[in-house]
Amino acid sequence: MPKITKTAVVVVLSLIVAGGGFWWWQQDDQAEKIGAPQSAAAGPGAKAGQGGQRPKGARPAGGGGPGGAANPWNAPVPVRVIAAQTTDLKVQIKAIGTVMPLNSVVLQSRVSGPLLKLFFNEGEKVQAGQLLAQIDPAPYQVKLAQAEGTQQQNVAQLENAQADLALYQKLKQQNSISAQQYNAQQALVNQLKGTLKSNQAQIDAAQLELGYTQIKAPISGRLGLRKVDPGNLVQANSAEGLVTITQSSPIAVQFTIPETQLQAVRAAVQAGKELTVEAWDRAEQQQLTAGVLTTLDNQIDLATGTLKLKAQFANNNEELFPNQFVNVRLNVAVQNGAVTIPQDAVQYGSQGTYVYTVDAKNKAQLKMLKLGAVDNGLIAVEEGLKAGDLVILEGLDRLRPGRDVEVVQTPAQG
Repeated sequence: MPKITKTAVVVVLSLIVAGGGFWWWQQDDQAEKIGAPQSAAAGPGAKAGQGGQRPKGARPAGGGGPGGAANPWNAPVPVRVIAAQTTDLKVQIKAIGTVMPLNSVVLQSRVSGPLLKLFFNEGEKVQAGQLLAQIDPAPYQVKLAQAEGTQQQNVAQLENAQADLALYQKLKQQNSISAQQYNAQQALVNQLKGTLKSNQAQIDAAQLELGYTQIKAPISGRLGLRKVDPGNLVQANSAEGLVTITQSSPIAVQFTIPETQLQAVRAAVQAGKELTVEAWDRAEQQQLTAGVLTTLDNQIDLATGTLKLKAQFANNNEELFPNQFVNVRLNVAVQNGAVTIPQDAVQYGSQGTYVYTVDAKNKAQLKMLKLGAVDNGLIAVEEGLKAGDLVILEGLDRLRPGRDVEVVQTPAQG
């Protein structure tokens, strides 16, 4: 019984499939007959499939197949281009630098005593010799008075001894006193003269200490935050000091370069060239100021293989701040008449660097390049391009050699 059931099912399904196929064939045959007059109307000798009738299985014209004319992937690629230019390019060495004051001083008191008054505001600029603080001068005024009193006593003694010496000289000529007595008086006069010199030195020292009670700026610069308030007892030569002064104008930037670039810098320096140095902000978006290279260190750091350099900047408007991080560009030379393109146009592949250009037929062409120095977004092309070549800057994603392109922007003039 199960075998008969399976056979019956197979037969029924076969009949259904055959009937459906016959029905489809009838419908298609009818459609051909209906379209026949239209084909004949197309003209004598019209072939099947012309004049409104299409062959069986044919796709409508203009279909969206891979090779159809309406395929957007085969349309010209819109691109933006720029012309390679001839310009004078600066050969630069880029480095990371730290702003350093040319001079920095911790203002200290050279004498001990109570701090009476401060004559400055924190953060202000001061000039060399400007009065900044006052130590209590009273003890040093007393010391000076004592030295002056001692000197006055010794001056009186010297005058008396000199009068006696003049008298002894007359008596000696008259043989009224011995030569020994006269010589002793002469020695006393010389002794008192030496004492007066010592007294004068004590007075000078006392005057010097008294002068140290007025603390003045040793250099011009900008003050930091004060470390001692008035009323405190200040010790002489305290390591903490009263305040810090940093010279901000002019100012220096210290940076390092690899030893592989040292020869180019030394050659320029030995040739007597003044090498300019540019200081840029952390993001390298804005040039802060420009200065000149002043110093090369006398040895290469063995640990890093770099050499320290120092540049000086006028910093009149205080564009640079002590201990600030800056990007440094050292201009070593100028490459005249270099063919340049924007760095953004350069592509990097396994075979090297290349760009896409637009030829006279508006087709994209790939050109391998040999690149040179970089200057502010422009890069020199030593081989591969000539001035005036149109380099594709945007629209690179869908390009391949020989692909049609459509320039959507007037190229920049070289």
